[in-house]
Amino acid sequence: MQLSDKYPFLIKYFNEAKNTENYSVFQSLLFYGSDFDAQYKMALYLAKMLNCESGFSENCNCQNCRWIDSHEHPAVITVSKVDYKPEDDTSKTVISLKQAQMVKSSLTNSSDYHRVFIFCDKGKDDEILGLNQMNFQEETANALLKTIEEPPKNTTFIFLTRDKNDVLQTIQSRCMAFFVPSFEIEGYDYSLIEDVFADYFEFERGEVFNIANDLFQLTKENDPQEVLESVQHYMLCLMKSNTEDKNITNRLIHDLKHVETAKKEVKLGMNVQNVLEDMCLKIIK
Repeated sequence: MQLSDKYPFLIKYFNEAKNTENYSVFQSLLFYGSDFDAQYKMALYLAKMLNCESGFSENCNCQNCRWIDSHEHPAVITVSKVDYKPEDDTSKTVISLKQAQMVKSSLTNSSDYHRVFIFCDKGKDDEILGLNQMNFQEETANALLKTIEEPPKNTTFIFLTRDKNDVLQTIQSRCMAFFVPSFEIEGYDYSLIEDVFADYFEFERGEVFNIANDLFQLTKENDPQEVLESVQHYMLCLMKSNTEDKNITNRLIHDLKHVETAKKEVKLGMNVQNVLEDMCLKIIK
């Protein structure tokens, strides 16, 4: 499945911005969500869009697009704790200050390409992971702030993270943020919560605690994470069925973020009933 099939709203937004030459959109971007591979692919998609020699299509085979697909493009750079490091950089667990200085120094040279810097973390076997305040620390972030806020022409910074609050607020404030939902699980099984969420679009504010209680009752016989994942799957299916409706898509993106937060809070050992009530207060207006 192509990105345009998975994320039609995001792809349409970026395509329209490119076609109207609204390049301010592409200065500094923050992608967040649980699917880091999807975020990275989205970043590469934008790099291809901004560098394509042939009018751009998702399967373009021009030289720039081939270079980007094979991770060989001279102006599309992944910056992580193991990528794009100076020879004298001995750090192994963080994006270092030396790397930030290397990025800034590279921008003093002119380029025929649109430069794209993708900041992320890496795990075993080059697994793409998200930034946080441990691997992308304040000293390094601060060294890049002015450059991120006012990048040179034809330069884009993209940051990948699980939650916007995992990176410093100073980085957040200088970026346009986009939630990239996870499509890792293809089954989208939401049978567990289907009866509770059957009237999702008609939920009323007065129903908040009843719905939260219905979900809580399900957690007595099922893992709370499984219940919340079922809610996510239900919303993802709705998103796939309503790709042309911007209002519905925006609402679902908003609500998926709060479900993801609830999953994280449950994992941290917070009171499940309180977490569910807080989540429902945020998604039911």
